[in-house]
Amino acid sequence: MRALLALVGIAAVVVAIMVALGLLSFKATPGSLPQVSVNGGSAPSVDANMATVSVGTVNKTIEVPTVTTTEKTITVPTVSMSKPGEPAGNTAQ
Repeated sequence: MRALLALVGIAAVVVAIMVALGLLSFKATPGSLPQVSVNGGSAPSVDANMATVSVGTVNKTIEVPTVTTTEKTITVPTVSMSKPGEPAGNTAQ
């Protein structure tokens, strides 16, 4: 990477010396932007035939399932924690 940077630096110095001694000269002609003109015209027109959408409600009788719950005793895991310096009675369950 350093070698590439050194070669670019040497090339820049060589070009600068050649320009200073008159061995290299640059000739450029000024450019110009193209001429653009816009005359008349009109925006496009669009005709659209759309469907009519009606939204409402109606009463109907339908079958709805019923859900029941029962209570049952099961064994669940517990976690207890005692922080240092606290009595052992402070536990979270």
